[in-house]
Amino acid sequence: MTTLPFIRRFHRPRVRRRTKPGSSPGVIRTDPQAPPPTIRVVGYGAGEMDEFDVPSAGALKDHLGKHAVTWINVDGLGDAETIAEVGRLFDLHPLALEDVVNVHQRPKVEEYGEYLFIVLRIVDDPKSARTEQISIFLGKDFVLTFQERAGDCWNPVRDRLRTSRGRIRNLGTDYLVYALIDAAVDAYFPVADEYGDRLDAVEDELTQGHAPHSFGSIQHIRTDLLVLRRAMAPLREAVNQLVRDPHPLVTHDTRIYLRDCYDHTIQILDLLQTYREVCSDLREFYFAMVSQRTNEIMRVLTVIATIFMPLTFVAGVYGMNFDPEASPWNMPELSWRLGYPAALGLMAAIAIGQLLYFRRHGWLGKGRRRRRNRRGNGR
Repeated sequence: MTTLPFIRRFHRPRVRRRTKPGSSPGVIRTDPQAPPPTIRVVGYGAGEMDEFDVPSAGALKDHLGKHAVTWINVDGLGDAETIAEVGRLFDLHPLALEDVVNVHQRPKVEEYGEYLFIVLRIVDDPKSARTEQISIFLGKDFVLTFQERAGDCWNPVRDRLRTSRGRIRNLGTDYLVYALIDAAVDAYFPVADEYGDRLDAVEDELTQGHAPHSFGSIQHIRTDLLVLRRAMAPLREAVNQLVRDPHPLVTHDTRIYLRDCYDHTIQILDLLQTYREVCSDLREFYFAMVSQRTNEIMRVLTVIATIFMPLTFVAGVYGMNFDPEASPWNMPELSWRLGYPAALGLMAAIAIGQLLYFRRHGWLGKGRRRRRNRRGNGR
């Protein structure tokens, strides 16, 4: 079976669940190819901040409770024991830890007594649609984040903490979680702009006649936009849940900021939907160009066939085996001295007459009918 080259199968979402059907719930089974976890702690208050790495999960005990807010970030999910030890330290539910390592979760917000469990997806590269799962635990004095791999879009948040810009150092854990979610949402804007520029380039290619390559680009962009929409649509509902449902860990002031974050998710979804509609329009434009080109080719071939039909008739008539000596009605022109040039001249006259007729009616080139239409429109 032939596979079309423009369909990228690796962009189709795949659920990589490592727990077997019927297994005990809450079992942590990590991906053997996942990187080993590294733990970084950021503790801060109104007038202080500490940032350092810890060698193991057990070393976190010595740094908890020393600051008003403690942010523990774990990069890498390759060690089940480390993740389980972190879970025991913060008394996290086994089902939540299972969702942390099974990175096919859709964005959501779940309440577990004294903390909130938030799942979202962030983009890795502004030029691609690859996303990774981020798991956030919001507690009274701690924020715990798990990432699939190192590298994220939270460097502006870290810079604000280091330089004490804005209100972030003076507020609690809920505002830090808002800042992290807002940075993750805003990271989708450059990605959407990148795909908007790519669609403009594809449109230029189509107008210049590079249709085969353009169609493959349209299919790629359309698939990527679908992946981004699947990541953003549930994130919008998760943020709306934080805004709509009151919780002791989320203050009223932070919910106002989250409402602005919710507006950003709607804007991004509108952009993605608009670009998907542009992809559909470009596909229709491509098919219209192909159809027009096919019609032009068929018109030329039809004109050529129509011209040769009477010529074939003339050649067929003079190709009949009649003896002009047997009867004066049996093709007397075969005995003429100029019979052959006369037959060729007749064919040439028929062909030229047809070409003039086709051109006059606008079937070939710019005929008189088209010029008349232009004159009528000019009036």
